[in-house]
Amino acid sequence: MAFFAQPIERLLEELEKLPGVGPKTAQRLAYWLLTREPEETAALAQAMVEARSRIRRCRTCFNLTDTEQCWICSDLGRDSSVICVVEEPRDVVALERTHEFRGLYHVLHGAVSPIDNVSVDDLTVEALAARVREGGVTEVIVATNPTLEGETTATILARMLRPLGVAVTRLASGLPMGGDLEFADEQTLGRAITGRREI
Repeated sequence: MAFFAQPIERLLEELEKLPGVGPKTAQRLAYWLLTREPEETAALAQAMVEARSRIRRCRTCFNLTDTEQCWICSDLGRDSSVICVVEEPRDVVALERTHEFRGLYHVLHGAVSPIDNVSVDDLTVEALAARVREGGVTEVIVATNPTLEGETTATILARMLRPLGVAVTRLASGLPMGGDLEFADEQTLGRAITGRREI
């Protein structure tokens, strides 16, 4: 027996595909959307379509941007001798909020995870090595999440980058094991970046 009209069923199916959205949350969102003025829902839909069509990866660091090179890579005031490696674009935002880091970033778009069938080749690791080989980089800060996958990725990066003549450091403790950068507060992240250690 169908409890919802077919268009609502379709909306619920699509909403449930979002991370962290289960059936009840999908219903709340659907009912909220259906009670808005048509212009409001049209604006939301347009914003999603526009973001999806215009956003791409920065040619240098692989962060998300609407231009060929992101605003961080384009900023000549940043310290280009230090690269902070993160798993996801949202981690860049988390670190930028600390106002402690003035170097550049490199986004891997994931972490090595044999269970999920993600290997080094699936990440932007070779592009990172190429950036270091170009010269001028003296330190690479590995800011992967303190999870098993993040630690594995950090170890692989350290083994790969050390022979290239750069210091490879890791964020200091203070971040909980099993946690994600995006959920850490600015103070914790700030302390972690200033107290980083060599790996």
